[in-house]
Amino acid sequence: MSTHAPTSRLVTRKDFPEIRWNGHWIWVPEDKIAMGNIFGGDAVARPESHGLFRKTFEITNVPARAPARISADSRYALFVNGKEVRRGPIRSQPRRLHYDLFDLAPFLRAGVNTLAVYVKYFGKATAGWMPAVANATLGKTGVLVFEANLGERWLVSDGSWRARKSEAWSAEGYDGDASNPITGGVPTECFDARKHTPGWQTAGFDDSAWGAPQVIVSAHLGGRGRSQPPTDPYGVMLPSPLPALSGDIVRPAAIRVETIAQPLDTSNREPAWRAERSAITHRASNTQAAALPVNAGIPAHGYARIVIDMGRIVAGFVQFSLRAPAGTVFDMGYVEESIAMPSFFGAHGGSRYISRGADDSHAVFDPKGFRYAYVLMHGPAAAVTLDDFAVREHLYPWSPGAAFECSDPDLNRIHAAGIRTVNLNSWDSFIDCPTREQRSWVGDTVVHQMVHLAANTDWRLAWHFLSLGNSPRSDGILPMSVGGDVEFNGGISLPDWSLHWIHAVDNLYRYAGDRERVKEFMPNMERVLRWYAAYLTSDGVLQDVVEWNLVDWSSLFSSDRSAIVNALWARGLREFAEMAAWLGEGASRVWAEELYAMVSGAFEMFWDEARGTYVDYIKDGVQQRPINQLAGALAIVSRLAPQSRWRRIVDTITDPAKLVVRSWVQPPKGTVPPEEMARRGPQMMFGGHTPDWDVDTQIVSAEPFMSYVVHDAVAQAGAADKLPGLCARWREFLVDGYDTLGENWGAGTHVHGWSSTPTRDLMFYTLGVTPAEPGFTLARIAPRLGELAWAKGSVPTPHGLIHVDITRERVRIDSPVPVVLSLPGRELRLAAGVHSI
Repeated sequence: MSTHAPTSRLVTRKDFPEIRWNGHWIWVPEDKIAMGNIFGGDAVARPESHGLFRKTFEITNVPARAPARISADSRYALFVNGKEVRRGPIRSQPRRLHYDLFDLAPFLRAGVNTLAVYVKYFGKATAGWMPAVANATLGKTGVLVFEANLGERWLVSDGSWRARKSEAWSAEGYDGDASNPITGGVPTECFDARKHTPGWQTAGFDDSAWGAPQVIVSAHLGGRGRSQPPTDPYGVMLPSPLPALSGDIVRPAAIRVETIAQPLDTSNREPAWRAERSAITHRASNTQAAALPVNAGIPAHGYARIVIDMGRIVAGFVQFSLRAPAGTVFDMGYVEESIAMPSFFGAHGGSRYISRGADDSHAVFDPKGFRYAYVLMHGPAAAVTLDDFAVREHLYPWSPGAAFECSDPDLNRIHAAGIRTVNLNSWDSFIDCPTREQRSWVGDTVVHQMVHLAANTDWRLAWHFLSLGNSPRSDGILPMSVGGDVEFNGGISLPDWSLHWIHAVDNLYRYAGDRERVKEFMPNMERVLRWYAAYLTSDGVLQDVVEWNLVDWSSLFSSDRSAIVNALWARGLREFAEMAAWLGEGASRVWAEELYAMVSGAFEMFWDEARGTYVDYIKDGVQQRPINQLAGALAIVSRLAPQSRWRRIVDTITDPAKLVVRSWVQPPKGTVPPEEMARRGPQMMFGGHTPDWDVDTQIVSAEPFMSYVVHDAVAQAGAADKLPGLCARWREFLVDGYDTLGENWGAGTHVHGWSSTPTRDLMFYTLGVTPAEPGFTLARIAPRLGELAWAKGSVPTPHGLIHVDITRERVRIDSPVPVVLSLPGRELRLAAGVHSI
């Protein structure tokens, strides 16, 4: 569903031609700001805080159009006359803070109107927010800025608004990264309804007891006392390039109510921990199926537990209404699976609600991803009713038009599952999973991007993530995750994630042909490639590349002289050289081509003629025996392998008799004893991995993420007819009601966007539609059915959809651009239009 506004109401940056805002930075009066260092640099952790703001105003006539914009540090929800209008701003680095544009007029009425804004300031870095480095005043607390052009006058944030700090929300139980470096960035929300007055967003609410907000002046050397953007530390601020997120209201598929005759363990404040501990340690004395509204009784010296199954993974805002005595506590844990054992990564990201005793309706502010919700109800013995429970999904809108269907129903399900999986991971940026981390990992997102290119006619998020990721460290390498706690903490990186980012820029070049945007990214692509060049040996290959060379969760060797690391770098060099040539940057092209020639000449040292592919690595000058699919696949996609070897390599690395599934860290559930997993943890840091497969006859299969490279190699080698059969493997994820694709073979989360390669493959390689020239000015269509009887679909381009309908006897094409049609044994050049061959 597209959320594009009608053209007459579309608000753009042109509606605000001046750099300086009319609106002022404001914050609640209770958080008094002490002057800090006039040079800036105050980066200490600050407490979470919650601000409520209101502005009541009167208009005689509603204007036809009222361009408005708003931003905040950290997140806001805007209401107009009691109706939620907007949430934001989108995830970003604080010096590139974004604002949201919209038309205020449709929400106004003649007479009295009220704007109300809730601002949550996280204080501590989260998975999706990083604190600003404050100057003497700004960046030390939350802030809000707003302005709207009502025609005859401006409506702006200033000292005339009403504001108060809310004590209803708290971060109790959220310890951030200190509690769990993997999942600690997902905020926990605790809300005490007894400290909150409902209806504060409406026009009739009495705010006379509220105070006037502080107008925050930027105070630092060179600050000039401005309280209107642009100011340090947020810079000029940028308009959001993305539409508002949206989604359906989803209600439970099944509910059961359980009575527990033992006290709840409250030794840990984290609600999710309590829910997990409860499920593992306390059996129910009474269990019954239920439907909304749900009635439950809290027993004396015990508690009640409601287990809600949404029927599938959902992601968005949990909302509920209930009836319970004031002070009843509802601890909620959100998980992907029914809880049977402690979570591998630790329980996290729950929420708590303490009832008011009347008007108990609430929506959790931070989005959650889950299938099962465990609701623990404890307090005085009493009857409790859960009247409603739902999730308002909060996802990037998926624009219609692209489609795929084939003769294999399983592949159709896999294709749809890939879209659903990526959609659940498409928020204001691409994230790894909505359930566990919600971080924007720079490398993971290349697959999300390609699924958008294949199956979404709206490519704005596909390109925006390149800008978000374009945030290099001082040495040029990109953080492994951006716009959140990982980038803020500035620790180690995954260097190869920067190379996937280069591949994503290459997609921008090929699919959009956007010279200005590609040019923007060229300097940092070169810095990434130069970072690697420092590790070149006199033999012409990289060795001992530092930091976490993960590459893939599959068991592989990326240490010493690694074929895998070298080939990934070489792919980046080739792509950079081609883009430099396209832009006319001759010196950059020559530089990259010379480096590529060096590694190309040396790469033969990894070739194993007897086994028909490349080994993972060389140690102390000696080829080592382990082989991962990726060594051969990357040799093909980087073109380090001679073309004469390509088919032999593909036949070798896709031979099911040779392939085994192995992962150092996330093996299939139940395959590795707990004591072995405990041993593997230190190995990730100190080395010493020992293969538990036959390294002479077996090849380790890539996990779902890097399967995109394996499938690229298969297609590049002229074997795309194999791909429908290879994609069928993803059926293993679609069981027990799950309609999304999992992180790893047999392990990990149930909804990981990086695993959605088949959705891309079925459109790019089975239908066969890819750009033959940058920007799709010429399309290449190379349909390869494999064992399928037929396939058909529509693939997006900047010029419109290309429709393809294939059987074994004919192919029909309707294209808005000229086409090179590649069929087995022949190639045709076709004009734009409809063709049947």
